[in-house]
Amino acid sequence: MKKVKFGIAGCGHIAKTHAKEILALPQAELAAICDIDPEVMQSFTRRYGVIGYRDYAEMLDRKDLDVVIICTPSGLHAEMGVMAACVGKHVLVEKPMALTLEDADILIDTCERKGVLLSVVLQNRFKPPCRLLKLAVEEGRFGKLSHAGITVRWNRDDAYFFNNPWRGKKGEDGGVMMNQAIHSIDMLQWLMGQVETLFAYTATRYRPIEAEDVGVVAIKFKRGALGVIEAASTVYPRNLEETIAVFGEKGTAVIGGVKADQIKTWCFSEEKEDDALYLGSEAVRCRKSGHQAVLQDLIKAIETGGRIAVDGREGRKSLEIVLGINRSSALGTPVSLPLK
Repeated sequence: MKKVKFGIAGCGHIAKTHAKEILALPQAELAAICDIDPEVMQSFTRRYGVIGYRDYAEMLDRKDLDVVIICTPSGLHAEMGVMAACVGKHVLVEKPMALTLEDADILIDTCERKGVLLSVVLQNRFKPPCRLLKLAVEEGRFGKLSHAGITVRWNRDDAYFFNNPWRGKKGEDGGVMMNQAIHSIDMLQWLMGQVETLFAYTATRYRPIEAEDVGVVAIKFKRGALGVIEAASTVYPRNLEETIAVFGEKGTAVIGGVKADQIKTWCFSEEKEDDALYLGSEAVRCRKSGHQAVLQDLIKAIETGGRIAVDGREGRKSLEIVLGINRSSALGTPVSLPLK
């Protein structure tokens, strides 16, 4: 079977993850990379034995490229994705897919008009514990849902921002909600459905950035359940936890660990045979990286004409919640969704 050829735009930290996973997949090939910094680009080409470009448009001229992965600063994601779609390339964009809903909608519309696939990297949905949690919600095992919460208690020190000056800027990156917590925010809405209203407090307590480094949010979902978000990049001295908890009249489940990859609590009034196996079991830990699962999902869709698990319209949902959080914090009032 013909290999799917990938090009990567932006050779920062996350690009190395994509390159590693592409090289591990027999049905994929890393064919090109692009970065405006010649030293960074050359280091990447030497490490992965791939052709490098400093000009993004020049890389897009490659007729053999099937997919372009956008790993540049967040404020460039939508524009660069549109450029790739306009020349017939499928688009895999790192989170967030854009920094405004307007830009997200332009990217979605362009990909649909050009007949190319758009996939957003929100890899928590592929983690085995998170998929089990989604299935339990869909099967009604919780009964009537009471509330749910996510907790992201991580550390991003000053060096994280100094080494990449675009990080933490409102127009280029965003803060802890947009950059770190968006994965868990995506999980929250995936499990609980559409947000009706939210009220947020955010602050910049420690880090030398424009955007927030800590925030708390109260949520009311359209189905009547409540939700809470706590997110911080200020936790000392290292990442502590990423937790997703769901509570209902007939069940309680908590996914935890440093990166939400372990079942901590799994308790239902109507037990199933496998329930006892899930708790603390290595069988439901992540055997492969989330990025590998995202790549495999996209490759399968290209080969079969199937659907993307997290397409542009799905990726837009968590973006809208983050933008609602930003608006509520700025105005000091509750905000209703969808945003106007």
